[in-house]
Amino acid sequence: MKIFVTGAAGYIGSILCEHLLNNGYQVLAMDKLIYEQSTLFHLCTHPHFDFVFGDVRDKSLIKRLIKGVDAIIPLAAVVGAPVCEQDPYLAQTVNLDAIRLINDLRRPEQLIIFPTTNSGYGTQSGEVYCTEDTPLEPISLYGQTKVQAEQMLLQSANVIVLRLATVFGMSPRMRLDLLVNHFVYMAVTDGYIVIFEKDFKRNYLHIRDVADCFIYCLQNAAHMSSRPYNVGLDKANLSKAELAIKIKEHVPELYIHFAPIGSDPDKRNYIVSNQRLREAGFEAKRSLDEGIQELLKGYRMMGRRPFRNV
Repeated sequence: MKIFVTGAAGYIGSILCEHLLNNGYQVLAMDKLIYEQSTLFHLCTHPHFDFVFGDVRDKSLIKRLIKGVDAIIPLAAVVGAPVCEQDPYLAQTVNLDAIRLINDLRRPEQLIIFPTTNSGYGTQSGEVYCTEDTPLEPISLYGQTKVQAEQMLLQSANVIVLRLATVFGMSPRMRLDLLVNHFVYMAVTDGYIVIFEKDFKRNYLHIRDVADCFIYCLQNAAHMSSRPYNVGLDKANLSKAELAIKIKEHVPELYIHFAPIGSDPDKRNYIVSNQRLREAGFEAKRSLDEGIQELLKGYRMMGRRPFRNV
């Protein structure tokens, strides 16, 4: 199978392309490289890997590239509430309009595996324990565009939607804004974390479990199609305070301070059920402890950041 991956040089894409090639797939990767990243250089020697520089909103380019592929994984997105609020037009055109374009241009037999976010649950449902049947009531523009894209896709055939938990772990295109990654980074660089909304719970997921889940969906699309699935680690439904305490087990000198200094724009505070995905045959397996240890190794390689004196 030949897989078309947009946003392929990003945080998840850099890992996913590697996993796809290792599992025998051909990969056609596309990215606009807005961060000037070189995260896919090591894959260029692989005969089943190809790369195209381009924008997911370019209709003529997408129409040409999509013809020869068997499945599409559209990762390209403006990710997170703050950046979407900074540029609402970009968020709308990339997160929703570009997905509609891909769906309109693909053939019915071409599978789409679409990653979205469980922040779409919002807090307005009145439920703490969220399943795929919990009403979607996103609060931020980010959540709204991702939910609208999901709902649009699920009206079509041959679609699998993955509602991803908060992802953690090292990647060639590293993201320090994701909660676990951020907390560990603060622990080893500043030695303290100031936490607001300490009792708000989230679900977490290792980045390589994300990649493995995409591959499982490719292999089992016949019985998984036309449904959304929560994807997270069952043992990692933790509050922000519990996460910080877990990190302190690995970084004993960490100082944790709780203060009412901010709020989450997505108001994420829920426990997520991953039972539907488990019943379909996939279960995340990489633990938070493994991820924290991995991050500690990775951060030792990052050295002095720009504009820091030490």
